[in-house]
Parts: sequence; C-alpha cells; structure tokens
Amino acid sequence: MPGSDNYIFKSERLGFRNWRSSDLPEFAEINSDPAVMEHFPKALTLQETSEFIERLQKHYAEKGYNYFATEILETGELIGFIGLAYQDYESVCTPAIDIGWRLKKTAWGKGYATEGAQRCLEFAFNELKLKKIISTCTINNTKSENVMQKIGMLKKGTFNHPKLKDYPEYEQCIWYEVEPK
Repeated sequence: MPGSDNYIFKSERLGFRNWRSSDLPEFAEINSDPAVMEHFPKALTLQETSEFIERLQKHYAEKGYNYFATEILETGELIGFIGLAYQDYESVCTPAIDIGWRLKKTAWGKGYATEGAQRCLEFAFNELKLKKIISTCTINNTKSENVMQKIGMLKKGTFNHPKLKDYPEYEQCIWYEVEPK
C-alpha cells in the first residue's frame, strides 16, 4: 500500500522517506542477498541491518537527510535506499556528503537508481542548499559508476578506503563529485 503522506519528497516513480523499524524484514532480505552485496566485504545479518536502520534514523534526526527508504509509488514496495549521508572517514574526498544507493535485484535495470539519485541531488542542492556531493564505490562496481556518470558527476580519482583496509579486494575505490549547476 503506497504511503504517499509519509514521503519527504518524490520523483516520478519513487517515494523517499525516513526508516521505520517495520522495514527491518524487507531491508534485511535486501542486505543478505549476495548479488546485492557483491561489492561489499559481506552480506549483512538481521542484527547488522537493524543497527544500520537505527544509524540511518539517528542521521535523519540530526541532519534532515539519510540514505532514504525508497519505495515504488504505484505499489508502496520498498526497493532499498537512495539518498545522502555525511561521511567523515579519513580520505582524500572526505569529510563530505555522499550520495548512495542499494536496491533489491528485482529493481535493477529499470532506471530507479538514476531517477532516485537525480531527485536526491535536486533535494540536496535546492532544499538543503548543499554545495558539493560525492559518491564512492569499489573500482569494479561499474553499475554504480554508470549511475554516477548519468547524474552528471565527474570522476575525481581513486583512493584506498580506510574502512576496507582488511579487505584488499574491496579497498581501492573511486570517487566522483558534483556541484550545483
């Protein structure tokens, strides 16, 4: 059932909202899918997903944005997240506000990540008045890199992600950046 009155904003096909504890079963299923988590060291457990939702809720309370729970407007189906998060790990591109996405497999290939990320950039620049957004991914994550390019981001370089130093196959990342037009 669509929850349009709960959306912070919408795109043509998607609604963006804060997380609810009731999202845990669906989000845990997404985070436990090895294909979805291909470019991360491991899939997340139910407990790790619960803690992630709590961090996202806290982030929203503090900042007014997060990696938003993203639903298909027509059906109300939760497909994952698309949104913004403040990142302060030590790297060449941080501290900064990151745009990111993680969608269930059934939502792949439909343009949702691009549509949602574009709408989140509009929210970031027009509503939040942010001056710069970054995005990062592992060097082999060509699908995410393609979305970065489609939404007008420019490749700035590569770096070794400090939170991935124990996972050499994931440590090298690329980063993109975009400023308001």
